Amino acid sequence: MTKRVYSFKEGNAEMKGLLGGKGANLAEMTRLGLPVPNGFTISTEACMDYLNNGRQFTDELKEEIEAYLKQLEEESGKAFNSKENMMLLSVRSGSKFSMPGMMDTVLNLGLNDENVKHLAEITEDETFAYDCYRRLLQMFGDVVYGIDTSHFENFLEFYKRKHRVQLDSDLTAEQLKEIVHEYKRIYLEIKKQEFPQDPKEQLFAAVIAVFSSWNNERAKVYRKLHNIADDLGTAVNIQLMVFGNSGNQSGTGVAFTRNPSTGENKLFGEYLINAQGEDVVAGIRTPSPISELKESMPEIYQEFLEMGELLEKHYGDMQDIEFTIENQKLYLLQTRNGKRTAHAAFKIAVDLVEEGLKTKEGAILSLDPQSVNQLLHPVFVEEALKTADKISSVGLPASPGSATGKICFDAGTAKEWSDRGEKVILVRQETSPEDIGGMVVSEAIVTSRGGMTSHAAVVARGMGTCCVAGCSELEIDEFLKIVKYPNGELHEGDVISVDGTNGDLYVGEVELTLSEKNEDFETIMAWSKEFSRLAIRMNAETKSDIKTGIAFDASGIGLVRTEHMFFAPERLIEMRRFIISQKSEERTKALETILAYQIDDFKEIFSTIEGKSTVIRLLDPPLHEFVPSKQQDVERVATEMGISYEFLNGRINELHEINPMLGHRGCRLAVTYPELYIMQAEAIIRSAIALKNENGLDVAPEIMIPLVGMDGELRLLKEKIEAHIEQIIATEKATVSYTVGTMIELPRACLIADDLAKEADFFSFGTNDLTQMTFGFSRDDAAKYINQYVAGGILPVDPFQTLDVSGVGELIRIAVEKTRQTKPNMKIGVCGELGGDPLSIEFFDQLGLDYVSCSPYRVPVAYLAAAQSAIRLKNK
Repeated sequence: MTKRVYSFKEGNAEMKGLLGGKGANLAEMTRLGLPVPNGFTISTEACMDYLNNGRQFTDELKEEIEAYLKQLEEESGKAFNSKENMMLLSVRSGSKFSMPGMMDTVLNLGLNDENVKHLAEITEDETFAYDCYRRLLQMFGDVVYGIDTSHFENFLEFYKRKHRVQLDSDLTAEQLKEIVHEYKRIYLEIKKQEFPQDPKEQLFAAVIAVFSSWNNERAKVYRKLHNIADDLGTAVNIQLMVFGNSGNQSGTGVAFTRNPSTGENKLFGEYLINAQGEDVVAGIRTPSPISELKESMPEIYQEFLEMGELLEKHYGDMQDIEFTIENQKLYLLQTRNGKRTAHAAFKIAVDLVEEGLKTKEGAILSLDPQSVNQLLHPVFVEEALKTADKISSVGLPASPGSATGKICFDAGTAKEWSDRGEKVILVRQETSPEDIGGMVVSEAIVTSRGGMTSHAAVVARGMGTCCVAGCSELEIDEFLKIVKYPNGELHEGDVISVDGTNGDLYVGEVELTLSEKNEDFETIMAWSKEFSRLAIRMNAETKSDIKTGIAFDASGIGLVRTEHMFFAPERLIEMRRFIISQKSEERTKALETILAYQIDDFKEIFSTIEGKSTVIRLLDPPLHEFVPSKQQDVERVATEMGISYEFLNGRINELHEINPMLGHRGCRLAVTYPELYIMQAEAIIRSAIALKNENGLDVAPEIMIPLVGMDGELRLLKEKIEAHIEQIIATEKATVSYTVGTMIELPRACLIADDLAKEADFFSFGTNDLTQMTFGFSRDDAAKYINQYVAGGILPVDPFQTLDVSGVGELIRIAVEKTRQTKPNMKIGVCGELGGDPLSIEFFDQLGLDYVSCSPYRVPVAYLAAAQSAIRLKNK
């Protein structure tokens, strides 16, 4: 028979996968000789067996539980139904990864109508006995029978008001008997059955309930939020009860060995006298700070302090400890690595290294890379959120941070209001490059359409602006300037608050607090760079973005999106002349004007990045994105350009594409209009020559041709670009080191990477388009259904947020292997948004890529993730 149950003496801290975190830690504390109430753990495997096999609680498992129950009785000298030494149990969940409050607990199990009388006699305290019984009835009813706990709580509050009792602990024995009687009546009324009187029946029912709680809604949401797998299951810990509610010499509490908010090396926690553990969590009574225990029970306080120090040293991390005091005797019920804020996490990690409790590697591995976002962006005050009026929580957390401002529905208004000192939030169905002026001045951006790699999301992350995208609950009428949501509507000028970290929206102003870089953050970043093998670049083209990336020590720029440079009014009109004109001389004249602008653009980029590696992607979007779509805009542009409305409208219709993402864009545009890429290449080289002449700055630009799917495309365009560049260099008698590579963003490009490598000097994977093309998902529209795919288990995660390793990842693997066979030392990077995702970074590191590139504000996240990956690979 497969072993499914383990006594605390049989386990240890390394068995978290089998015993869950709580069971493994109870076993470890037992092994260390700490005062842990005796018990045993039913494994996570037993839970998954139960859930995966028709929820059958097998006779074999029952027999094994009964054998350990008998052993517990023999070791403790206690027994169910004993009139002299009664055994009562707690039944608690405990998965491999801590999920506090997500699953279920039953305390005081074993009490019934007879045993409560025996307990009263044994303890000579009838009040205590019936207090335990009413607690069991409520918890068992909630956890096992699914009776809404409000039925019990409402009656209890009514009873206390009726009898003018303030606290639960003030209830008399007779009053508790009446409450117990009513609680049992609730069972009959709601479930049409009585509370089970057999302790073993109670135990098996509680175990089944804890198994089932693995799949309750809050546990599923928590796992999704924290990337915990659904197939791990929960262990069940059966443990002798100790009673913090047995008088004023007893109590219960929770304490952290360090402050979980600040990281200060000082005991932090709360406790309640004459209470059980659930009372602390429920907030029915106001707990006292743990420091007061030093006055009321000094010996207990000192003992707890010493045990906390021992556990912190043993685990090498800050501990979250649950404890109970029963008649002046201290018991430890649980320890685990404590949850903490990002600020505290970085401080604790650095302090533990300085104290010799962790290595640098261990400190880096202990941190969540995504928590870096909390350090770099404003966040809402937790207390303020509790009373805030929520608009929606279904949006995508596209760019972290928190912001408050007045709603604006168009970029012009946003700019105007911002100029007069107003804080604004741009709210649109979706954004386009022409909205950039309003986006730059906005505190946050909200869209009802689009995904994690939509225009709004990508630009917001690059600017470090918080953004909630794809918020499908919102009906945004940009013409009437109204936002409708399930419980109301908002108008232009109304104040809202946006949480880009969680995807939540609130009515009105929510108080903000600033999180800034500090010495501990800088220390962790320095250690991360020390261990990281991957170089970390940034996706940036504006001076402010580049400076942000430099401040985070990005090793260069992995993606300059040149299309973002064309939407200023004076440039847009020249680009429109180029597109709309059917005469080559007019197109040439327009490009000459654009060339001057582009030289200035690249000079600013190269001088700001100070000679670090820079990849410049040549123009990529479809031509129709540069032309107006609404009638009034077409009329205005026709007037500006001095052409007829009819001619312009005709050209716009000619440029229209049914599926523009698969249309006339990227290198296909240059095959048709090679002069466009030649102009950009000239601007890049002339800017490099000018900087060398002006201040001696050596620039080695990396010119990237996008959307290549055939080696013929790359060969043709590279030859034209290089021929033009060499002619300029010869004419100017200059020396410029440059390379020409391609962006791998089509499945076909991955499959012929060895052929492309013969032509290219470098590769960079564009994971946004590669994911889109591989799945056949529109990255701007997938938000409408992608959450259902994830929730329904069709997809484990949104592939636009974390790399789809088995599909898209396999294409990347094929491309890398083919490339390395052709050119072993060719530089290969990633410039899609997945370059800033920790799980994706680990995959890229394992493949041996040279760098990843991400939004400037994600550079620290990427450094920490890359360091963690390197450490894990080294430790394998």
